[in-house]
Amino acid sequence: MSFVVGLIIGIAVGFALIFGFVRCENARSKHRIALATIVASFARMTREDSKKLLAPEYYPSWVVFSQQQKLTWLNSHLKKIWPSVDEAASELIKANVEPVFEQYRPVVLSSLTFSKLTLGTVAPQFTGVSVIEDESEGITLELEMNWDGNPNIILDVKTRLGVRLPVQVKNIAFTGVFRLIFKPLVNEFPCFGAVSFSLREKKKMDFTLKVVGGDISAIPGVADALESTIHDAVEDSITWPVRKVIPIIPGDYSDLELKPMGTLEVKLVQAHGLTNKDLIGKSDPFAKLYIRPLRNRTKTSKVIDNDLNPVWNEHFEFEVEDVSTQHLTVKIYDDDGLQVSELIGCAQLKLSELVPGKIKDVWLKLVKDLDIHRDNKDRGKVHLELLYCPYSVENGFTNPFSSNFMMTSLEKVLKTGSGVVNGVRVDSKRKTVIVRGVLSVTVISAEDLPPADLMGKADPFVVLTMKKTGTRNKTRVVNENLNPIWNQTFDFVVEDGLHDMLIVEVWDHDTFGKDFMGRCILTLTRVILEGEYKDSFQVDEAKSGKLTLNLKWSGQPIYRNS
Repeated sequence: MSFVVGLIIGIAVGFALIFGFVRCENARSKHRIALATIVASFARMTREDSKKLLAPEYYPSWVVFSQQQKLTWLNSHLKKIWPSVDEAASELIKANVEPVFEQYRPVVLSSLTFSKLTLGTVAPQFTGVSVIEDESEGITLELEMNWDGNPNIILDVKTRLGVRLPVQVKNIAFTGVFRLIFKPLVNEFPCFGAVSFSLREKKKMDFTLKVVGGDISAIPGVADALESTIHDAVEDSITWPVRKVIPIIPGDYSDLELKPMGTLEVKLVQAHGLTNKDLIGKSDPFAKLYIRPLRNRTKTSKVIDNDLNPVWNEHFEFEVEDVSTQHLTVKIYDDDGLQVSELIGCAQLKLSELVPGKIKDVWLKLVKDLDIHRDNKDRGKVHLELLYCPYSVENGFTNPFSSNFMMTSLEKVLKTGSGVVNGVRVDSKRKTVIVRGVLSVTVISAEDLPPADLMGKADPFVVLTMKKTGTRNKTRVVNENLNPIWNQTFDFVVEDGLHDMLIVEVWDHDTFGKDFMGRCILTLTRVILEGEYKDSFQVDEAKSGKLTLNLKWSGQPIYRNS
């Protein structure tokens, strides 16, 4: 955690003080406004009415379900009590933040503590409120807040070299949306058992660091390390889906705590048409992927040297905590050796777009900045294969990357100690289960292929290659046809189904050689899960064209001595 987290918590606590949620010793009765006023204003909170609580007629006129309104009355009260909030929250921030400093302290620092902390005289401004309608037994409010504060914050920073630096935090500018959840609804006053708060969206968080009486850049790496620590701590400590749960009525509210909902399996397949960042040669791309941008939860691919169309075929696994609001973010960089890697482009996908248990194969366009929606420059695209598997749903499907899916557990020894697969007893202490099978590929047809000769025609044929073994087959040539039909089937023995790839290339036959027209790269995860499917695939690296294939998988599990 960092001072910024503390400020956010302090502001949230200040807001809670207004409504009487937190009983700080310094927040006397005048700051604990009767909960009855708020409850009566928001809803007729009896158990019988709980299902109607989100109906608009139950809310005062300032609550608008379609848009946010300014909260003059709330800002006025907050301004009045801000000195008391500052006094109460400053110590609370220190007590909660400093232990987490140690957790996120970068290796270049030996200690990181506060030497001075006040929130200043400028209170934040709440600029809007909205009520979130859902099916849960509770009420969810979202409040947008803006703060251009004048806090007096000095960090006591000690480096590994023994140098002690007083670092002042200046020019803080923050805009974000807080989420407050009143849940569960009960028959006992104040009609809800607990309140949870979280930073739902961090729209802006700027600040500057300055060594008191000196220049922070004089010691390389300290400023970057501190900024990275601050941002990581904000993400991990208070940014949604992380939430702080404050009990109001005694009870067990463990069900409100953050819990994993499922697993996201991601296969980073390839990228195409990346921007070249090197003056000599080509970029050396690698990828970073994350759902929550924490150092210990960010996955990094291998570097592909000198290639603007890299093929990674790497598998990563992520924990999902809120599929309705979280995203998968992919950032592609150019590796510059000892220098800082340069961003080529980034992309993001909403997890809510995924169907549980169903493979989603996507190409995502790369942009310069995820917050800037207008980016017309072509930076390339990245190819992903995604599979979301919820934990607590009787869904009838199986995660093929799980060690419990014995037919497809190449990289893991069975955790259960032993098991039975297709009637065969397997002792995981001695055996490892791997994927083996026969992949049957029927090349059916192609359509709208680009012309490859002066007559506006082409003589296409298809070459199929298994990436790991290099096993290769090819179709016959269809002369002078941009919509060829082959209907030819080829079988491949596959030793490592989850980590192999089928590369399908389209070529134009010439009398004295051949010309490359385009290709498709397919993973085998979908055919392993579904057994057989037929689909059309865009021909990459070609101006136009689709290739229709039928894939069928016949599993043949084998067991090898570890």
